[in-house]
Amino acid sequence: MPLPSRSSALSLVHEWTASESLRKHMLSVECAMRAYATRLGEDVELWGLTGLIHDFDYERFPNASQGADVEHPAEGVRVLRAAGWPEALCEAVLGHAEYTGVSRVTPLAKALFAVDELTGLITASALVKPSRAVADVDVPGIRKKMKDKAFARGVNRDDIIQGAAALEVPLDEHIGIVLHAMQADAANLGLVGLGPLSSTPPVGDA
Repeated sequence: MPLPSRSSALSLVHEWTASESLRKHMLSVECAMRAYATRLGEDVELWGLTGLIHDFDYERFPNASQGADVEHPAEGVRVLRAAGWPEALCEAVLGHAEYTGVSRVTPLAKALFAVDELTGLITASALVKPSRAVADVDVPGIRKKMKDKAFARGVNRDDIIQGAAALEVPLDEHIGIVLHAMQADAANLGLVGLGPLSSTPPVGDA
């Protein structure tokens, strides 16, 4: 089956997710995945789709109990598999949640895990700036926020560190790759600093 189109993936995201902040999180992960695919010489469309779709079922099936094969992300992956989505994408989506027990073997799966929490930390860092703009965020500032456990408590710092290590990318470089991708796509992510905030976006899913 040909790779699903981005428009079909985006339609699925909108069908399943009402929260604008959660949609923006998925867009952030998408742009980070595209940046990594470009850097590593991988399939940019496949990697982008993996980032875009990874949390599409989270709002309906948040999985507070962290069951390995129920709710998010297992429920969403069942939907994707039934529709014939690529198995590499499905495995990566399962692997981005530690509690599924699915090993992250491919670069695709490792990258998704590595960027997921980091995009949330970068978003949160932008929204506490007076400008509320991601353009005003830098790598030293992100490293400082990582040390502040009271800031963006939902972000798992260990996931960010372990994710960079699995990709064999120095942490500062990893942060820079994701930050620059988000800065380049700031308008699409709602992080150009225009307009008041209605709520704080999520900073990671599980």
